[in-house]
Amino acid sequence: MDPHIDPLKIMVDGSGRVFEPPVMAPEFDLPVDSEHKAMICKVHSLARPHMLSFHLAWVSFFTCFLSTFAAPPLIPIIRDNLDLTKSDISQASIAAVSGSIMSRLIMGAVCDLIGPRYGSAFLIMIVAPAVFAMAIVNDAAGFLMCRFFIGFSLATFVSCEYWVSSMFSTRIVGTANGIAAGWGNLGGGATQIIMPLLFAFIRDSGHHPAFAAWRIAFFIPGCLHIVMGILVLFFGQDLPDGNYWQVNDGNHTFRDGFQQAMYYAITSPRTWVFFALYGYCFGVELTVDNIIAEYFYDRFDLNLTTAGTVAAVSGLMNIFSRPIGGYLSDKASRHSGMRGRLWYLWLVQSMGGFFCILLGKMTSLGAAICVMIIFSIFVQAACGATFGIVPFISRRSLGGVIGFTAAGGNLGSVLTQSLFFTSSTYHTEVGLVYMGIMIICVTLLCTVVYFPMWGGMFFSPKKNYTEEEYYVSEWNAQEQRQGLHISSLKFAINARSERRKEPRSEGVEPELDDPDRSGLSMFKSYPGPQIGAPSPVPPSVRSNALE
Repeated sequence: MDPHIDPLKIMVDGSGRVFEPPVMAPEFDLPVDSEHKAMICKVHSLARPHMLSFHLAWVSFFTCFLSTFAAPPLIPIIRDNLDLTKSDISQASIAAVSGSIMSRLIMGAVCDLIGPRYGSAFLIMIVAPAVFAMAIVNDAAGFLMCRFFIGFSLATFVSCEYWVSSMFSTRIVGTANGIAAGWGNLGGGATQIIMPLLFAFIRDSGHHPAFAAWRIAFFIPGCLHIVMGILVLFFGQDLPDGNYWQVNDGNHTFRDGFQQAMYYAITSPRTWVFFALYGYCFGVELTVDNIIAEYFYDRFDLNLTTAGTVAAVSGLMNIFSRPIGGYLSDKASRHSGMRGRLWYLWLVQSMGGFFCILLGKMTSLGAAICVMIIFSIFVQAACGATFGIVPFISRRSLGGVIGFTAAGGNLGSVLTQSLFFTSSTYHTEVGLVYMGIMIICVTLLCTVVYFPMWGGMFFSPKKNYTEEEYYVSEWNAQEQRQGLHISSLKFAINARSERRKEPRSEGVEPELDDPDRSGLSMFKSYPGPQIGAPSPVPPSVRSNALE
């Protein structure tokens, strides 16, 4: 092989000849890695494409969260207007989160096939009519159907996390995902304040009766859907190097079809573990968004505005709790690799379960608010920690894995609300206690997560197993001959940051920093034909590849 060829950019022609395509390297405002993913996250910046796409991703998700949970803070008014029973309200709450179970699964494949920009923009605008339709519902059935279809928009979480994972390096993916998803989830807290204030403003300034004011208020989130859909469509960018239809290097799964895009997500046991884990962090958060305002309103005799404000505090914790969860996951990785991420996730999610139990035991308003805040911080931090790990499960089916994990969050909420918050069998405070117990039990699944190249919480990695073997094995022999696995190879090399850090012996560098030891494993023997002879690569080339 020509020593002047960058191994991270090589391609193979029909005859098997190795060559480097003459592509001009784009210039970016942020430092990037070999995949052109940003290595820092400047939240105050709109630098294209990384930061502009980052902000479009979380604001679009914020808008969908706001509209999905616009009804709960107005429930005391809506239930009187539509003569809703407790069962009607609970069923509508379940419908709101169950609607996005299937849409999140589909959105994962859509992101893998056509990119997050189209998926996000079209879904936001398609759901807008359901938001406007809330203004004309007349009975419990209409209310339930509207909440069900509005809930479809929560699938923008999948496009948000996929988008951010495609724009930021493995070393900060937990932080970037945590910030984006956390700020998006703020919509669930912000709506607890925004909707009661809109209702009061419309009722008082426009002299509208209460039963008309709540209906008019829903036009605001409906209009936001239209605006954000247009902004995402015209100003977003799928990947650092361009949109999906512009990137013709064959490294992306839009050529695969639906089955291939989902296959490696469905067949990985790690996907199903995180499907369950996310059901009892994000699923719990969704449940709390649906019940917390009514809980404080009924249990502590608060008025509508005060109950909404107290409930909003839970959701507003996302402004820092979920980002901190992702950031500390990245910090744990720098110290102990993937094993550090797993231990951290287990700790914070278990603590969330403990404080959920305490919340159900509180009898005074002040104590209940304090415990709710601590509980929210831990649960939301666990959400951030989860998506510090999920992007590593599969490279080829990234969207599928994110979609399944996100759907697990909604299914966990549906299950929990059905068991503990729908019928009159349990008071809300008792339901909270049982929900906390389930959180602690489900979180034990962290102990069975195992990556052969990194290990698990209690198990060491498989000897001599490399990141390249894990990620490149998702491409068959013919695809490897065509060079379709190159993007997975780049990701694998960057993912070496997840190796457990060993203490340095005197005069000895750790494996990751030693190019002669870490080398470029694409020249080793992993499943499928190799792209190039197994001859050694000059150290200078290896060093450049690892920079």
